[in-house]
Amino acid sequence: MLNREFVLSFREAAPYINTFRGKTFVLAVSGEAVMEGGFHNLSQDINLLVSLGVRVVLVHGIRPQIEALLKRFGLNRLFHRDRRVTDASTMEIVKQASGATRYGIEAQLSMGMPNSPMFGAHLRVAGGNFITAQPLGVLDGVDMQYTGQVRRIDVEAINTRLAAGELVLLSPVGYSVTGEAFNLTMEEMAAQLASALKAEKLIFVIEGRGVTNELGQHVSSLTAQQAEDLLQAGHLQRDVTAYLPYAIKATRDGIPRAHLVSHHEDGSLLAELFTNGGTGTMIARDSLVKVRNASVDDIGPILNLIRPLEEQGILVKRSREHLEMEISQYSVLEHDGKIYGCVAMHVFPEAGMAELACLAVAPERREGRFGETLLKHVEYQARTRGLKALFVLTTQTAHWFVERGFAEAGRGQLPLARQAFYNNQRRSKIFVKEL
Repeated sequence: MLNREFVLSFREAAPYINTFRGKTFVLAVSGEAVMEGGFHNLSQDINLLVSLGVRVVLVHGIRPQIEALLKRFGLNRLFHRDRRVTDASTMEIVKQASGATRYGIEAQLSMGMPNSPMFGAHLRVAGGNFITAQPLGVLDGVDMQYTGQVRRIDVEAINTRLAAGELVLLSPVGYSVTGEAFNLTMEEMAAQLASALKAEKLIFVIEGRGVTNELGQHVSSLTAQQAEDLLQAGHLQRDVTAYLPYAIKATRDGIPRAHLVSHHEDGSLLAELFTNGGTGTMIARDSLVKVRNASVDDIGPILNLIRPLEEQGILVKRSREHLEMEISQYSVLEHDGKIYGCVAMHVFPEAGMAELACLAVAPERREGRFGETLLKHVEYQARTRGLKALFVLTTQTAHWFVERGFAEAGRGQLPLARQAFYNNQRRSKIFVKEL
């Protein structure tokens, strides 16, 4: 029997696969994700990303590994401004933690066991002195010693390895021109890498699912400004508070999308990247939803939206040729670059009115207030043109328009030019909204 769910899922993923091929993702994996054994499944998903043509730079954290070693050797831990003060003894611990963690990650990425998703795959992992560091210096009178910050990124060398089909694995340790090693912050390093490489995405693999609001509800997408407002308001989970500022900064530096996904949920990375809803939280510099003027390139998606409604008798049938002639009167609604709605506005300037027509929203997005967004767009366009009223003809959606301020009217209230084309067979009801 045909597995319909698999077919639909694969079709849903296909546009993303096509879009992401050849793009660079910076994937920042927390030390907790590696230490708690969650990297096994994640490594298979990373292998799959590379096999699909995604250029992956993987940065790993080592915070819990450092803590465990400090405790084992009875060494003190000291922080200032939420940054570890790294003395010579602690720096030796950092090197141990970094090396052991890196070896463990490389071993997982090299697996190709029979019956595993990446059986037969051979992922090459590259590393090196791609990050030049410098000391953080003295902060508020506190010498941070071997705690450092990124000074320079060898973008050309990293891109060469990526172009060769290799995964670039980087530890949060940088080297100075004087030959010293410095302890870096994984989150900061990942954000700077994403900006320098002009990455398509910066992805943090963390403890929780991402952002939850004050009601405890999961938030799947935010603009950078909305994320900043939530940070200032407080009440966010501890791990989110640590990573979210760097996700915001990355989007403000030009990275199209940043993501927070959980390492506890098997497959969460793939679900976040290749499904419409995702599983974590996505941060974008601007709103994911926008309404724009339609072009001839949008005719195909518009036809896909309106055909089911035409078959149900909700919309009047329109041919491709008709749409091509009137495309300048149409607008489309995009969510994250994909069209989910359309609307037309036909203007009758002599009557000071406009007809709102062909309002359609994809079924999976009808709970997202996209129809209302399109309505408000048409209202704004009508007001800017000095029109006094909108009217709509409908057979099955009267209540929706009444709830939004439209009142039933007679045929005589239509512009004369529109009265001449009234379809007596459809017997559409007429509703008008004063602007």
